[in-house]
Amino acid sequence: MIKKESRQKVKYAIRKKVSGTSKRPRLAVFRSNKEIYAQLIDDVAGNTLAYASSADAKGTKTEQASVVGKLIADNAKKAGIETVVFDRGGFLYHGRVKALAESAREAGLKF
Repeated sequence: MIKKESRQKVKYAIRKKVSGTSKRPRLAVFRSNKEIYAQLIDDVAGNTLAYASSADAKGTKTEQASVVGKLIADNAKKAGIETVVFDRGGFLYHGRVKALAESAREAGLKF
């Protein structure tokens, strides 16, 4: 439980600093052992504006994360969103989280 608790502390520290609005929502990333999820959240209204997951993606986990980054960027464009605030959810900016962020940037999201 120590690993989970330490990630929660980092997550709460990030959330104190990062908040999303309807014009610039928060791109929240969650990484489980099997999947990776991303969603755009308006924290003021408490709404999810767009989401994407690796449930349908094929390939290695890192390749799936890249696909999710492209999907979330496409869904953001459909919702009329260009800039976001990145919330890595207490995970290190490395590996799958980094692959998701870089592919979202390449697909046109600004953060």
